[in-house]
Amino acid sequence: MADSTTPFVGGELTPEPGQPPQGEPRLRLRGINKSFGAVRALTDVDFEVYAGEVVGLVGDNGAGKSTLIKAISGVGPADSGETFVEGQQVNISSPQVAARLGIETVYQDLALCDNLDVVSNLFLGHELVNVVPLAEVEMEKRGLGVLQTLDVKLPSIRSQVAQLSGGQRQSIAVAKTILRHAKIVLLDEPTAALGVAQTRQVLQLIRRLRDQGLAVVVISHNLADVFEVVDRVVVLRLGRRVGTFDIKTTTPERIVAAITGAEFGELLKTTPTNGNGASGGDDQ
Repeated sequence: MADSTTPFVGGELTPEPGQPPQGEPRLRLRGINKSFGAVRALTDVDFEVYAGEVVGLVGDNGAGKSTLIKAISGVGPADSGETFVEGQQVNISSPQVAARLGIETVYQDLALCDNLDVVSNLFLGHELVNVVPLAEVEMEKRGLGVLQTLDVKLPSIRSQVAQLSGGQRQSIAVAKTILRHAKIVLLDEPTAALGVAQTRQVLQLIRRLRDQGLAVVVISHNLADVFEVVDRVVVLRLGRRVGTFDIKTTTPERIVAAITGAEFGELLKTTPTNGNGASGGDDQ
């Protein structure tokens, strides 16, 4: 019988990770551990994402997804383990360090100011100054350029954020990361509470980030959205990495099995058994 932490890779049970894209990952984590008192939140977690790739990070509540993202973003540094950005070992001790390394995070609450316009939100905390006054024209120009690159459509770049739709607000939060020269973008539940049209808009935005060569990590509970946009799926369960899937060769059922810890053979009950009565897909 397979151990509950044996990784699924490419839709099959295997003791080793599948073949990743060629070259050095844009971000690689190795043996990441994090505890909160007596609670072990992450145990020896490895993780990688490549330039021009979207990786879905999935798992049940309490699986360790948010803890891992906080370790990457510097909000909650890991207790131990190694982190590499473009092949260089780094110590991400704070969000400021992460930002200097090109790591930007878009959290579910988006961290936008509803009472400010689009330009002010795009440059919040990073305003351009021209001696004393703010360089408003230059900020408008740069903001428009990034929004056009991402094909984001807004009523006006001077519209108040409070007047915009959920999809438009998500787009502005992502555009902020581009203006800060992000190399790695972490998206926490980017389509949560969005309608169908707005969700489609955000998924298109994620594809454009990939096309621009960014490394993108998407945390999501919505497997339909995951299958729409990601290249690989990494599954966490009880603080451990238990599955790596190539999205082209797997199914939602296999990912759910990894998330819940269901035995892989349970998915194959309808397949013919071999001579000793065991399912052909069961790992004995």
